[in-house]
Amino acid sequence: MEYRSTRGNRKQRLTGAAAVLQGLAPDGGLYVPVKFPQPEFKLGEMNGLSYQQVAKTVLKWFFDDFSDDQLDRSVLAAYGEQFDRAEIVSVTNNKAGNYYMELFHGPTLAFKDLALQVLPQLMTNAVEIQQLKQQIVILTATSGDTGTASMRGFRNVTGTQVIVFYPEGGVSPVQLKQMLSQQGDNLQVVAVKGNFDKAQSMVKQIFNDREFNQQLHDRGAQFSSANSMNIGRLIPQIAYYFYTYGQLVNRGEISNGEAINFAVPTGNFGDILAGYYAKKIGLPIKKLICASNQNNVLTDFFKTGVYDRNRPFYLTNSPSMDILVSSNLERLLFMIADEDEQLVISLMEQLQQSGKYEISTAMKNQLDDFVAGSANEDEISQEIKRVFDEDGYAIDPHTAVASSVAHRYQQKSGDKTPTVVVATASPYKFPETVFAAITGKSVKQVGLSAVTQLNELLQDKLPAGIQELFEVESKKETVIEPERMEETIIKSVPNRD
Repeated sequence: MEYRSTRGNRKQRLTGAAAVLQGLAPDGGLYVPVKFPQPEFKLGEMNGLSYQQVAKTVLKWFFDDFSDDQLDRSVLAAYGEQFDRAEIVSVTNNKAGNYYMELFHGPTLAFKDLALQVLPQLMTNAVEIQQLKQQIVILTATSGDTGTASMRGFRNVTGTQVIVFYPEGGVSPVQLKQMLSQQGDNLQVVAVKGNFDKAQSMVKQIFNDREFNQQLHDRGAQFSSANSMNIGRLIPQIAYYFYTYGQLVNRGEISNGEAINFAVPTGNFGDILAGYYAKKIGLPIKKLICASNQNNVLTDFFKTGVYDRNRPFYLTNSPSMDILVSSNLERLLFMIADEDEQLVISLMEQLQQSGKYEISTAMKNQLDDFVAGSANEDEISQEIKRVFDEDGYAIDPHTAVASSVAHRYQQKSGDKTPTVVVATASPYKFPETVFAAITGKSVKQVGLSAVTQLNELLQDKLPAGIQELFEVESKKETVIEPERMEETIIKSVPNRD
């Protein structure tokens, strides 16, 4: 397996290990497979595998420069006792109409754990494969969950320094508590004035700043990323689509080979892109339902072929999806542009200069695998209540976006295909919204007090990742202007020259 940039020459190729370490391509593009793997596998043979076995299988397809022993050690370290379910991913069967793929049983209670518990393992092995001597600086912008999951995954990992930037006031109280309470000598988290798109664009700019990268190199370090821009973060997410399909077959919910739908709450487009990759490899997926919140730039794109970020930016009750520039969409554009890097460069330049671009009819015709919709804050609350009233099942606001969009799509289209809603976070990460939606009343106080109130309502066991927040001290929040991000990075990286 080899990788190339969405904006680079086809002849400029990297191994999997090199692509994982690089994170973002020097030309600003994202790494994609030069040629997708075409593995010979029988779907039925995968249905009885453990999550660890499925994860290793998927990783081996894409990262064949890693040894079997390296991958075995990686998945065993990544998917173990830090998850509160032995099966790692649970699939519920609810009366409310759809299945829910629970991706929130990891240490930070969000789907990012499924990739960010294994990425440090991949990166450590990649350093060994590449015989790299430099320190790896994990530079990440987060809208909430990636920050905590990155720090948790990389804390005290030898040879790494983690720097997380998040939008001031743009994450939930529990997400903020999680980030500020992570313990590790190699971790730093900083709030940036402005929204997530501003933080993310600055991170991309820093990655592409050759002079600044040279400064870092002179200090014995180099950048990598824990965002889904990193191919090593994206590929592990394919595993849970295969695993969930196998669980449904094993339980007799679907027959082997039967096509199903996945409804995915979508912000940066990484999670749903992993589903698209799974379909491309051979998983029977009929439709990928792209569900957005009020920041519905993706909904409009799939309906019109026009991507236009020139619109109001909303801070919503599903903050991890408060995004207007979906970075991973570039990988999809590359595929539907028949891998024409010059066309991708042109579209990205238009987005940079005017805030919008339009794809051709031929490209739009290749988007039939997707349907798209959005849910506003009222619809999110209504869906949380509907699912709870019908089934006694509590979902977080991001999951509610996907559930709401899927429900309306099914009603409008008449599509009876079995549908899995991707449940991306625990309701305890957003207790204020979930409690208010179910009861019609506001919590007495935000943060951990709201967690307690929601727990009293649900009468279940608090996840370990939430329980520990009651026991740890938080660091003081640091807030900077975006222009000070480079200065902050340099101060955080020890000079090893």
